[in-house]
Amino acid sequence: MVDTATAILVLVRVLVLLLGVLITYYSLQAYRRTGTPYMRNATLGFGIITVGVFLEGVLFEFAGLDLAVVHIVESVAIGLGFLVLLHSLRQ
Repeated sequence: MVDTATAILVLVRVLVLLLGVLITYYSLQAYRRTGTPYMRNATLGFGIITVGVFLEGVLFEFAGLDLAVVHIVESVAIGLGFLVLLHSLRQ
């Protein structure tokens, strides 16, 4: 049986994943409309962050990795995504 805290965590993570997918999608649409390199980079940055959120859930739920390890994986992906976004904004 799943406890309440775990159920809430899964729900919140799924919502964050869905938001990440939507942001990445709309960012891609903006890039296609404008064709500007900074929008391409923003799409890539948002995509990397979204993949990190997805990987954390998959690695924890299905691969059985330790919670600390999956948080590290997610944090690295978020950091890389933020670096790409920073580069995009500095252009």
